[in-house]
Amino acid sequence: MLPTAAPSRQHTTRPIVTGTSVLGIVYDGGVLLAADTLLSYGSMAKDQNARRLHVIPGTFTMIGASGEYSDFQKVCQILEEKALEETHTSLMDSLYADTSQSITAASTWNYLRMVMYARRNKMNPFWNDILVAGTDRQGKPFLGMVDKIGTTVQDNFLATGFGSYLALPIMREKWRPDLSEGEARALLEDCMKVLFYRDCRASCKIQLAKYATESKEAIVSEPYQLETSWDAPSFVQPVADLEGDGGW
Repeated sequence: MLPTAAPSRQHTTRPIVTGTSVLGIVYDGGVLLAADTLLSYGSMAKDQNARRLHVIPGTFTMIGASGEYSDFQKVCQILEEKALEETHTSLMDSLYADTSQSITAASTWNYLRMVMYARRNKMNPFWNDILVAGTDRQGKPFLGMVDKIGTTVQDNFLATGFGSYLALPIMREKWRPDLSEGEARALLEDCMKVLFYRDCRASCKIQLAKYATESKEAIVSEPYQLETSWDAPSFVQPVADLEGDGGW
């Protein structure tokens, strides 16, 4: 009798099709997220129109993720199923319950922490760093991050991927509690331009997601192109001031 072949490995050992940085910022009256629409397969630009910002239906919660795109799709599915389950439970408790208010970004963030940590303990993590934005139980703007091993951070401005090196220092310098929506959007767009210039896995085609506490709605914009320029002296001047192509 021949020995039974060992089952093939089913765990994700490394990300394959990935997206880069996601940025988030709290402003006076809400929260904004920003992400580009590029997916990379190694060094190849595989998809220029992938959407990495998502609103969980039936809630005021927005999420955006860097890392493996298929894992992000699975996380979205898990959160949608959880929101549907919570909505059904609330309706059974009271036909007049405001179920959309019961599922906050803060509670989603806590639930996602457990999901990511449980997958990490099984040595089969979701290869994502995820920003969660919306509102907390008091109705105040909320922004948090969960990484692939379940570590959580909550702050007024956050970034994943190369954004934590290139964009976070800019936001740290420019952020203030009374930022208007327009100022917050301009700051995120400036950071996304820096990432486009400096991160070879970033694109100048981006999306924004917004939760506004006054209107109590979460929306994601259509992708749009940033105005960029490669005319800066540091981009066109030879590094070593050599003639020809020797110093580029």
